[in-house]
Amino acid sequence: MSAEVAWLIAGMCAAGLFAGFIGGLFGVGGGTVVVPALYAVFTLLGVDESVRMHVAVGTSLSTIVSTSWRSLMAHTKAGAVDFEVLKAWAPWISLGAIAGAVLAGLVNAQVLLLVFGGGLLLVAAQMGLARPDWRWFAALPTGAGRAAIAAAIGLLSALMGIGGGAFGVTTMTLCGRPIHQAVATASGFGAAIALPAALGYVTMGWGREGLPAWSVGFVSLPGFALLAALTALTAPLGARLAHSLPQQALKRAFAMFLALVAANMLREAFS
Repeated sequence: MSAEVAWLIAGMCAAGLFAGFIGGLFGVGGGTVVVPALYAVFTLLGVDESVRMHVAVGTSLSTIVSTSWRSLMAHTKAGAVDFEVLKAWAPWISLGAIAGAVLAGLVNAQVLLLVFGGGLLLVAAQMGLARPDWRWFAALPTGAGRAAIAAAIGLLSALMGIGGGAFGVTTMTLCGRPIHQAVATASGFGAAIALPAALGYVTMGWGREGLPAWSVGFVSLPGFALLAALTALTAPLGARLAHSLPQQALKRAFAMFLALVAANMLREAFS
């Protein structure tokens, strides 16, 4: 095994363990942690900056394929998923995710850094400032409004390498849906995003120069294998710890951490 592959695997292990723990503790998608962690690992390994962010995002999406489906099945058994919403929104979300993957393959790394940094600031603001009882609309949009919002969720999530929870849950709760139903249904959004987007990143990155070792397009195979397994290993630990800690204070502290990460990614974009 080459030194590059050994360091890549070590970095993936650290990112996966941390992302799973944070996801279980705060209920946020692992992509918000995995993408910047992978970007840092690829930077240390000297991966070409023209593909560094693309591989971080594509690899993050590949790991969401399995975790989102497991989450959806668990919520389905609990009877919390609104399948009418999921059936109406999922096709538009998937189309947006495919468009996001294609767009990612056409733009440079600076654009992806800007999108991720700006989107992460929105996630941080929602986590740190939003209240669970906020309601802006009486019902979810239908028709053209639904198609536009669903496609935007898929597009932005695919460009950032995250599942549907970050923006899907917020959309549903602001439209009057209970938080537990929103979380459960948004797990289906993640399933609609991850597979088409990950395949898109494989296709758009096929044959690119400068990719890290053992990559298929913009997806790192060690990342795909290790991150999904390790996030599943530590997520229950975070979930158990969450019940014994002051959640609101922790969420605000983590929101500040996400804001700092977002600011660093934006700095990278302009450096």
